[in-house]
Amino acid sequence: MSTNNKKQALGKGIRALLNTIDEEMKGTDEKAVPPAVSGQSAGNIMRIPVEQIEVNPKQPRRDFDETALRELAESIKLHDIIQPVTVVKISPTKYQLISGERRLRASKLAGLKDIPAYIRTADDQQMLEMALLENLQRENLNAIEIGLSYRRLMDECDLTQEEVAERMKKDRSTVTNYLRLLRLPPDVQRAVRDGELTMGHARAIIGLEQVDQQLYVFREVRDKGLSVRQTEKLVKDMSSPEAKSQSLSKSAPVKLPPAYKRIEDSMASHFSTRVKMERKKNGKGSITIEYYNDEDLERIMKLMHLD
Repeated sequence: MSTNNKKQALGKGIRALLNTIDEEMKGTDEKAVPPAVSGQSAGNIMRIPVEQIEVNPKQPRRDFDETALRELAESIKLHDIIQPVTVVKISPTKYQLISGERRLRASKLAGLKDIPAYIRTADDQQMLEMALLENLQRENLNAIEIGLSYRRLMDECDLTQEEVAERMKKDRSTVTNYLRLLRLPPDVQRAVRDGELTMGHARAIIGLEQVDQQLYVFREVRDKGLSVRQTEKLVKDMSSPEAKSQSLSKSAPVKLPPAYKRIEDSMASHFSTRVKMERKKNGKGSITIEYYNDEDLERIMKLMHLD
């Protein structure tokens, strides 16, 4: 490797370290781990073969930035791991990851055979709570992952919203806002997760009660690049007393046989708008497809191949 290439590699390694050092060192006063032989204990830390570490299935994080992982791998090649991962021993030769999946992935990319790890003893519930709390505190989770982690803390660790807020040192309203995001349609949640929609946009959209309205506003934001303030105004207009009264007058409950209800739901999903199906006892009926403006009508016509 030439001198220039070595400098570039070193620079990339240092940049990655600088970008992650606060994250890596947060929550611990432990010093950097000195080199050790695989399996040799270093106090309460051991270097464990990476092949013996399996990912925690209860790990809340699912998305990892591949570029950031590669940069961290370069820094690990040069400097080793600064902050050990945390594992629990599940058999004589197997460990399960509690926190540090990003470091584990980067270590594998770097070609490390073993890595330093804190070894803890925990039952399933303790392990889940530790994994969720440590990742919420130390990882850059997106808003949906945070909401899912809060929900799992409540459902699987039997915690209330107040207890989650207390553990996370957050206001209860903050926890509530993240949990509310989980009520959004899957397409909107996916957009928040992928960074296509901000939490401000999502919080405005969740103010609408009907799924078809939420999807309509989502499309408007995506296609027209609406700001959060513009989105809030659109939601406010759609939530006005006049709009609500029109919606209620069109949505009188009609009981459909299950098979026809599935057809109605399937059409609503296909057209991404409200579909109302009525069926009389003699077999006759009607289908009503709602639209919100001329552009929305044009979109539906294209889906029906009528443009």
